[in-house]
Amino acid sequence: MLSLTDRFLTLRRDPESNEVLARGGGPDAHSVLERSGFVPVVRVHELYHRLPTGLDAGEETRLATRAVARLRSAGIPMECDAAFDTDAREVTDLTLGAQVGNLAAAIRRATTSDEVAEVLAEVTAAYDGVLAGLADILVATADFYQDLGGPADGPIAESLRYLSVHGPGSTAADLRGIRTDLADRRTPHPRRSVCSGEVPSAEREASAVCACPPPPPPAAPAAARCR
Repeated sequence: MLSLTDRFLTLRRDPESNEVLARGGGPDAHSVLERSGFVPVVRVHELYHRLPTGLDAGEETRLATRAVARLRSAGIPMECDAAFDTDAREVTDLTLGAQVGNLAAAIRRATTSDEVAEVLAEVTAAYDGVLAGLADILVATADFYQDLGGPADGPIAESLRYLSVHGPGSTAADLRGIRTDLADRRTPHPRRSVCSGEVPSAEREASAVCACPPPPPPAAPAAARCR
């Protein structure tokens, strides 16, 4: 877990490079920055964000100021140059990534195979499922690169098309089989149950608040093998 110091973010114009740089912050801050036009720079011992090259000073100020408004709306502790400071706040809707994450949360809450199969249908639907949408994004990006005119753009386009088939496409095919298996089973999960909160009259433990069985003991660690 990041310390409070690590989570603190600064957004300033670097006096040496003259770049607008954001340093520090946790994954939530990085998500806001990247959706505000910043690009990540990953090094062995640091991760920071900068604005794209080729922008004029006015556009840099506009993007940095908007990022400050979004970061403060999200409650992220930060400091910034006076040129980027603003009292504006920008509330954003739940991101698409967070919506997909809610599907994972639904699977974690599921108590039956039917429930998991229903969630996986959103992921594997052939026309407009999550993975079909991701594959379509890769193809659309490949089409954009194909006609961009750079020497490496053709190979990049081919790589993206390959990924669209052998990445999300292959995963979707596997998950469809898993979803079918879970849908056909129609069975509750043996270690997940919906608790009624009711205690039967025959319960031996006077302090019990429900009739759920105790959780299974943790598995014993494997014994070390002598050499």
